[in-house]
Amino acid sequence: MKKIKIGYFADGPWSHKAFELLNNDPLIEIAFIVPRRDTKDKTLLNFSSRYQIDYLENSSINSQEFINKVKNYHCDLFVSMSFNQIFRKEIFNIPPLKTINCHAGKLPFYRGRNILNWALINDENEFGITVHYIDEGIDTGDIILQRTYPISDDDDYASLLNMAHVECANILYDAICMIIKNEAKSIKQKSIHPVGMYCGRRIEGDELIDWNQTSREIFNFVRSICKPGPQATTFLDRNEIKINKVAEIKDAPKYKGKVGQVLCKTKQGTYFVKTQDSYIEIIQSTGKIIVGNILKSNNG
Repeated sequence: MKKIKIGYFADGPWSHKAFELLNNDPLIEIAFIVPRRDTKDKTLLNFSSRYQIDYLENSSINSQEFINKVKNYHCDLFVSMSFNQIFRKEIFNIPPLKTINCHAGKLPFYRGRNILNWALINDENEFGITVHYIDEGIDTGDIILQRTYPISDDDDYASLLNMAHVECANILYDAICMIIKNEAKSIKQKSIHPVGMYCGRRIEGDELIDWNQTSREIFNFVRSICKPGPQATTFLDRNEIKINKVAEIKDAPKYKGKVGQVLCKTKQGTYFVKTQDSYIEIIQSTGKIIVGNILKSNNG
């Protein structure tokens, strides 16, 4: 089989594991590495030095200067893994085998940003990882390979992230192997769903708990942004409380009450808090919680 030369646009743990798989394959040559322009990730730089691979720092991959530079490498394929710049047509069409991206979402659903968080918030029972060709849309290109992974109530952002770090690398490598063997068959996303869906980037302030939600919704919200995320946040008077873990109360009755009120403290040191439909147990938190008081979504 013919050796393939790739340009690697990458960042983060997902890209480190994928690099090791790609670099260890004698049929794959990594011609250059392009980090995020705002990267604080030194691992790829160390890989570049250790394996004598060019490290191309840049302010815009779509600038004519950068395009002219990467053309000189005569790559067969460009690969994006956790990269944060949008590829325009002039650059993604440079390699004869085009440009592919690994996305931790089940396309055509869950396009966009912060997918693992949104999958938990939406109470999904699985999440997907997709390798697809890059086109002029956002995560809209033809699918090369997709796999799904179950989500249970024991999962949270940390467990999904750990799984995705490993499985993104595996599926990306497998997709490139399919391309090398000329076995890749692209699937139009519209053949799966006519429009799909998009998720927006989560920003500061999105971590605030709305106690006027159901216990299930709050359970999903808290686990969706637990460590290493920002953690769910609430306030008692002006004091901030970070909540890293809550538990649903099995068979808790549905009843009316003051949402956000701290109902009691258990012998285990946890707290029951009233939600829109029942109540929930705070398992892990930092900050002072007082029984009888109302937890709020702001510090007013």
